[in-house]
Amino acid sequence: MGGHLVEFILVALVGLAIFGPKTLQMLGRNAGKGIGQAKDIKDKIMSELPMEEIHTISKNIPTSPRHAVQILMTPEQKERVKVSEEQKSQHVSEPVVPTSDSKPQ
Repeated sequence: MGGHLVEFILVALVGLAIFGPKTLQMLGRNAGKGIGQAKDIKDKIMSELPMEEIHTISKNIPTSPRHAVQILMTPEQKERVKVSEEQKSQHVSEPVVPTSDSKPQ
């Protein structure tokens, strides 16, 4: 967001010209009170929340797309993926060794 000091001063001067010093002071005070009330309400809500339950529930929230897909898969789909991964790992782990019957060309 980052505003510049010159822009802030310009906005303050325009506000002062439109509303006057007493009204501008009252608007600032009311805005400060509103922010304070919002913080109090947030603190009250946070104190009433069952944080232990939220912590245990949040462990089940997927952290990656792959994890989300695994949670949504049926047991049959999980088994198919497991079998295909085992087949891939068997193909990778078997080294290709030339036999004495084959002649280099």
